[in-house]
Amino acid sequence: MTMTDEAGAGARVALSAPIVANLWQLRVKPGDRVEVGTVVAVLESMKMEIPVEAHVAGTVVALPVDEGTIVQEGDPVVVLQVSD
Repeated sequence: MTMTDEAGAGARVALSAPIVANLWQLRVKPGDRVEVGTVVAVLESMKMEIPVEAHVAGTVVALPVDEGTIVQEGDPVVVLQVSD
């Protein structure tokens, strides 16, 4: 999972897949507000579930990948706009 270390309010941050996996479940939709630690998506690989957590508080602005899609390591899964 990646993020911009110096993300101030208004910056956009991509939460990325840590491994190659199937995007099994999106737990948010555009406009949802999330806090640090919120599980925004769940990946599946070799029958294991891998949660993707928000590392900053913000609002979901984009979901660049649909459920059921195979994502590569580093692919953005959820994009947040950072809040104060």
